[in-house]
Amino acid sequence: MTFHRIARGALIGTMAVGLAGCGGGLFGRSAPSPEQDAARIEAREANIARQFENTPAAEIRRERQERGSIFDLFGNADDPNTTVEVNKYLWQASLEVLNFLPIRSVDPFSGVIVTGYGTPPGGGRAYRATVYVQDPALDARSLKVSLHSQSGAVDGATVRAVEDAILTRARQIRIRDSKL
Repeated sequence: MTFHRIARGALIGTMAVGLAGCGGGLFGRSAPSPEQDAARIEAREANIARQFENTPAAEIRRERQERGSIFDLFGNADDPNTTVEVNKYLWQASLEVLNFLPIRSVDPFSGVIVTGYGTPPGGGRAYRATVYVQDPALDARSLKVSLHSQSGAVDGATVRAVEDAILTRARQIRIRDSKL
């Protein structure tokens, strides 16, 4: 029993010395350095800012900034990296040359025309086309045409013939408009 008492006393004494070394108490605590103080204040402000982002007042402020004002309508704030310009002559010529195909979707902002299957006048095969006008220049590089038949992809000569017909019609429309 004395061994247990001695062991218990030694354990309690070791724990007391350990706790005394860790705590420091009110009077034993050293003052934080200015760097630690600044870091603590900065962390507190960042936490408050993060909490404010999720409040209704912050949502209202974000909506007001996104909405802008009436004067934004008169400015030229379009970023050329996010807007796509389409050549109007290629666009109109594509619609005229492929007018025998039913249109599935048209997006004049990105320059894509998607058609359904249709048979050309005097032809027996049904085709569908996807036209991509990707540049504002009246140039062959600005036009991409993809043709498909019900049996699969169409040969390159037919695709080039359709591209040439669209480019020729676009030049005709441009010449007609320049005479006005």
